[in-house]
Amino acid sequence: MYMKNLVLIFLAGFTILTLSSVAQDNSIKPEQLTTETFKQKVYNYVNNPEEWVYEGKLPCIVDFYADWCKPCKLIAPIMEELANEYKGKITIYKVNTDQQRELSSLFGIRSIPSVLFVPIDGKPQMSTGALPKETFKQVIDDFLLGEKKQ
Repeated sequence: MYMKNLVLIFLAGFTILTLSSVAQDNSIKPEQLTTETFKQKVYNYVNNPEEWVYEGKLPCIVDFYADWCKPCKLIAPIMEELANEYKGKITIYKVNTDQQRELSSLFGIRSIPSVLFVPIDGKPQMSTGALPKETFKQVIDDFLLGEKKQ
């Protein structure tokens, strides 16, 4: 009897852990971009070298980072949280500056993290440094979504 209860408790715990990990798999993560996917999804600087033409359907954030960068590691979970909180409203991308040197050069990335905020219409804005989540949310609400609070 004792062994049967122990097995049932183990199976119940295992089921709960399995279900919770499945639920977490539905979370959205920022999409990693290469130079080619950047041109398709954000800005094709080869076809439009003189004028910014955004290729996306939703406003986006592009996080320029490097794996060795500690401030970049600090904002990575914030970017994941924002991707889920603003699901369907904005898209969040990541660009590894060590691997995508052409993009880093194009945007003059000298300090990381550098974050590019891209509205549907108008010019993008760049920010450098590890900003707090509330600052990111304010920029998203005000600049990207135009939802300034009165």
